[in-house]
Amino acid sequence: MNETVPDRQTQSAFSLEMRDISKDFPGVRALDQVSLQVHPGEIHGLVGENGAGKSTLMKILAGAMEMDSGEIVIDGERVEIHAPQDALARGIAIIYQEFNLVPYLTVYENIFLGREESKLGFLPARKEIAEAQRLLSQLGISLDVTRTVQELSVAEQQMVEIAKALSLRAKIIAMDEPSATLTLRELNNLFQLMRVLQASGVSLIYISHRLEEVFQITDNITVLRDGNCIGTVPTSSVDRTTLIRMMVGRELTEEFPKRAFETGESILSVKDLCPPGGNKSISFQLQKGEILAITGLVGAGRTELVRALFGADPALSGEIVLEGRPVHIASPRQAISRGICLLTEDRKAEGLVLGMSVRENISLPILGDLTRFGFIHGTRERKLAERSIGSLRIKTPSMEQEVQNLSGGNQQKVVLAKWLLTQSKVVIFDEPTRGIDVGAKTEIYHLMNDLVEKGIGVVMISSELPEVLGMSDRVLVMHGGEIKAEFNTSETTQEEIMHHATGQSGAFQSADSKA
Repeated sequence: MNETVPDRQTQSAFSLEMRDISKDFPGVRALDQVSLQVHPGEIHGLVGENGAGKSTLMKILAGAMEMDSGEIVIDGERVEIHAPQDALARGIAIIYQEFNLVPYLTVYENIFLGREESKLGFLPARKEIAEAQRLLSQLGISLDVTRTVQELSVAEQQMVEIAKALSLRAKIIAMDEPSATLTLRELNNLFQLMRVLQASGVSLIYISHRLEEVFQITDNITVLRDGNCIGTVPTSSVDRTTLIRMMVGRELTEEFPKRAFETGESILSVKDLCPPGGNKSISFQLQKGEILAITGLVGAGRTELVRALFGADPALSGEIVLEGRPVHIASPRQAISRGICLLTEDRKAEGLVLGMSVRENISLPILGDLTRFGFIHGTRERKLAERSIGSLRIKTPSMEQEVQNLSGGNQQKVVLAKWLLTQSKVVIFDEPTRGIDVGAKTEIYHLMNDLVEKGIGVVMISSELPEVLGMSDRVLVMHGGEIKAEFNTSETTQEEIMHHATGQSGAFQSADSKA
């Protein structure tokens, strides 16, 4: 337990009780009599695989979705929440996994949207700008609040979402995957602020697939699986293995599955590549059957590099050699035709067509192969989609379900499914397990191993250092738009990688070597 947790014996009531909540969707029972109890001043973890019902439960609490049965009790009083305004009136704020921001409005306008103060028909911005800057400074970041949200990075947008929730001065705050895009420094700032809120009596619900964070910050943990509440346990009394077993209903013997095959000759050679907006040239090699990790802090230039490789933002200069032959890549279409594919970090904006079905999204990159005389071969398309749904264990009522109705993790699986059908030579994963539960992560790791076993080269951008060390053969560390270090992953540590990722000069010395 955290030292700042108030004495439970002095508290006679929960700040929040969700009792026997049930919710059905066509063909799916999303929640089956799920209960959740949170004390005042408690940080309560809520975990489970994708599709377990976590986000649905929080949407019901937020008034974004109505339950079919059950009740919500706040400070001992039964309340009716039918709309977001009802939740806000009860002091409930939600930070959603998928951002709820207006891209063309400024940072401060998004933070106070719907709560603007008007005088004589005018909106005074000075007070809101100052308050927005204060909220963001609490989170330890400096950001021009007059910039539009569309100009911000994904991590910066996440901080705006958090600041928006703080501006509500809520007494119950639910955070759905708030750390998925944050740097270590930003995450530490968030945790520090959460403890301040906790000490003031605010109740926090923390949803995350990063179990190390759940163990670090929470007091109690509730586990959901397939829409059912498996149980609630004190964080201090449960270990990682037990928690995973509660989440997935089975033992995961290897979090990072091992590989027993050799890498081959060079499949991709990048020479003096300069991505748009950069002034540094980048060179590296990728071998057949290799997983090459690229890591670094947010803003290091990792995504810019792979977008240049994919032709999404064509490089200013440099050479790309694929299987010994120089290739020119000026567009994603050219990259795909040459056997290079990219799973983007932002699946909603760049990886999926949200209004289309699972089947249509999976088949999108190979429509040319499925089309004859202008008509799509429907039977073959459905078989391919069905096979992908089964192999990736995509939780969906049917292949005709619109992907916007899937959980975040299952949306990510659909993105992966469509690229696995393209017969690529080089597969680039940009944060492949962002927002994905521990069971699904292991499945994706196995799929990555299957790719490299076939001689495909895999580039994996990841901010999760255990994932980098557990899955890759080599790691490139970026800082300031250039590669600062390269290691065989069996010969380095998280501390050495962070030393170079933060731009520190000189060779890394461990605490042991200093001693």
